[in-house]
Amino acid sequence: MEFFRIKKDIPFMRHALVFNVVSALTFVAAVFFLFHKGLHLSIEFKGGTVMEVKYPHAANIEQIRKTVSALGYEQPEVTGFGTARDVMLRLPIVQGASSKEASEASGRVFEALCKADGGQTKRLESVSEKGEQIAKTACVDAAGAETVHLNKVEFVGPQVGDELAQNGLNALIMVIVGVMIYLAARFEWKYAVAAIIANLHDVVIILGFFAYFQWEFSLTVLAAVLAVLGYSVNESVVIFDRIRENFRKQRKASVHEVIDNAITSTISRTIITHGCTQMMVLSMLLFGGPTLHYFAVALTIGICFGIYSSVFVAAAVAMWLGVKREDLIKPVKEKDETDGAVV
Repeated sequence: MEFFRIKKDIPFMRHALVFNVVSALTFVAAVFFLFHKGLHLSIEFKGGTVMEVKYPHAANIEQIRKTVSALGYEQPEVTGFGTARDVMLRLPIVQGASSKEASEASGRVFEALCKADGGQTKRLESVSEKGEQIAKTACVDAAGAETVHLNKVEFVGPQVGDELAQNGLNALIMVIVGVMIYLAARFEWKYAVAAIIANLHDVVIILGFFAYFQWEFSLTVLAAVLAVLGYSVNESVVIFDRIRENFRKQRKASVHEVIDNAITSTISRTIITHGCTQMMVLSMLLFGGPTLHYFAVALTIGICFGIYSSVFVAAAVAMWLGVKREDLIKPVKEKDETDGAVV
């Protein structure tokens, strides 16, 4: 399917050097911000407290966020989930707080939320079916009705966060190695190196954006980065496939002309594929709420730079590595007229 067809090839490779200098400068800037500012890691990596509370009415997210911020938490993550009455709070570890204070954070936050909703905390004791004493803190109003219900409290320690960070890094390395093996087997090692350079270019720039703007880097953002790796590889494979076809068809064309024709002939497909994908990502960005916000932001950056890197980084690097027709198509041996017979 094509929306349009470009009859004359666009000379992409003529300007490859200029665009790759821009890419190199952007890459260096991203690395600088990663080392200078670092990533603003979420509590999955740093450790903290996760709370789930339920209101008898629709929860006021902004009011809850202000209440939690007043307790000393900077940029607390307060999001709705399930219904409008359910709220999830992610509380980072306060700097200078002891482990005991960190474990008691949920109690202080719940008490503040209770007061903000016009109730007061009350300790209730009950007996389970097994005869065990169960004590819990409830928030009730003057009439004795429960105003805020605490569903669940989980504490994520720093050691668990370190383990998640290490597992995430291992997953990223495994994806990169797997992509290199796949491309080397399907095409040739020069194409594998070119594609990996382009993919790392996309990943580092995404991380650079998150480091510069200090956006929260969570497990969902890590999932988006891994998705971008596969997405960018797909675009590179399409272009490399067309380059291989052109080497068979355009036997008198130079390497520059073969690559330019391959990129130009796939532009319509690129616009359809990436345009449809970006529309879905934008819907998540605009209507997905805070939970999917940074996931969609990472995907948006990855899609835009994925198109750019596949054209001006992957194809150009493959060209500079000296890719040629013989790398993909074995030369046909001329048949011996004597058919191997010796006189």
